Amino acid sequence: MRIKSIKPRDNQILEIVADDGRVGLFDLTPYLELEAFSDLKDSGNFKKVKNGGYFVEWENGADLSADTIDAHLLII
Repeated sequence: MRIKSIKPRDNQILEIVADDGRVGLFDLTPYLELEAFSDLKDSGNFKKVKNGGYFVEWENGADLSADTIDAHLLII
């Protein structure tokens, strides 16, 4: 999967549009207890997500691959 677009929503949810047209939600909350993602508990930091195509990343260095997102994507 390649990520076409990404939109941060409330409660640490990412709205993802894939290059194949699928639209889904990815819940980041299970990752927030990990040190790399703990800064993203702050919604201001969370909303600074950037689309890398095959990954998403944040200013603090946290990132997730498109494969990880695809495996847990809730299609809407």
